[in-house]
Amino acid sequence: MELQFLIAIGAGIAVFTGIGAGIGIGIATSGFVQAVSRQPEAANKMTPLFLLGVALAEATAIYGLVVALVLITRLV
Repeated sequence: MELQFLIAIGAGIAVFTGIGAGIGIGIATSGFVQAVSRQPEAANKMTPLFLLGVALAEATAIYGLVVALVLITRLV
């Protein structure tokens, strides 16, 4: 019974990676919008870097979701 409790706690903690990804994407978007508003002509150079950063931040959330799902399947 104790192992199942620890697995459930671990799955719950793994889901919190989505919070970090959301904060990271929000900060990146804020910086991107500020940079484009100051230098609109540089938007074409910054967009690929911004999208790469957002994709990497989102990947951490997906990894957390996968870990949570793997842990949950061990509960059943």
